[in-house]
Amino acid sequence: MNIRELIKKFLSEYQSDNSELDIQLLLAHVMNQSRTWILSHLDTPLSSGQIDSATQLFTRLKTGEPLPYIIGHWEFFGLDFEVNEHVLIPRPETEMLVEKAISFLKNNPDKKNVIDVGTGSGIIAISIAKHILDVKVIATDISPKAIQVAKRNAIKHGVENQIEFVECDLLPSDGRRWTVDLICSNLPYIPTKTLHGLEVYGKEPTLALDGGEDGLDLYRKLFLLATQYNINSLIWLCEFEETQGKSITNLAHENFDDAIVNVYQDLAGKDRLLEIIL
Repeated sequence: MNIRELIKKFLSEYQSDNSELDIQLLLAHVMNQSRTWILSHLDTPLSSGQIDSATQLFTRLKTGEPLPYIIGHWEFFGLDFEVNEHVLIPRPETEMLVEKAISFLKNNPDKKNVIDVGTGSGIIAISIAKHILDVKVIATDISPKAIQVAKRNAIKHGVENQIEFVECDLLPSDGRRWTVDLICSNLPYIPTKTLHGLEVYGKEPTLALDGGEDGLDLYRKLFLLATQYNINSLIWLCEFEETQGKSITNLAHENFDDAIVNVYQDLAGKDRLLEIIL
């Protein structure tokens, strides 16, 4: 059996919005090749071991397990990140936050201190560090297992010396003196009732998705902690759920007097990113 034939067989058993792409990526993983290589070598014969391995992984895909968890990695901002069931799967919408962060730091080269709150697999902190070589990032997460994934990703991309990973609830409470220029955050923001009706529920960590009754519980807590700890960041960049634009804008004005607050839309034209300029 060759690659083309196995893809056809799998497609006859599995249909989803991205079934063909998923199967191509699964085979690329099994053969340790790129998807582009797979598409240009469809007539390549497969060994019995490769067929068995692909079939085992395909069985997991058919049961609904997310492909990134099956293959153990996913691309974000042009970089390949380890992911597992302890971290959220990277979404392309979050790349806008990273782009804004990098743009701010490049336009203000004297600003080098960043906090990434709720780092998960470390995609935001690491992507920024890869593009701003002298940046110093504090990356926090409440999940020790997520922190371990993020640390491995930092080592993989050679930025471990630029990032301090801290296991804590939003912000460290160790009495440190803060010098912060930029705060980035992609906290759990899906309202609890909404989350329970989504396909992602039960497949990715609820801890990384559930934002409470209206989805903004953690942002309320974060803004309050920043005030208590006297953290005066020049700029905040916070990702949120598409229906929360007005609510999170009001929340920002309530917590930061005289702040300039902007909301940016993602590529689908949906409200996605909050910018607070102090």
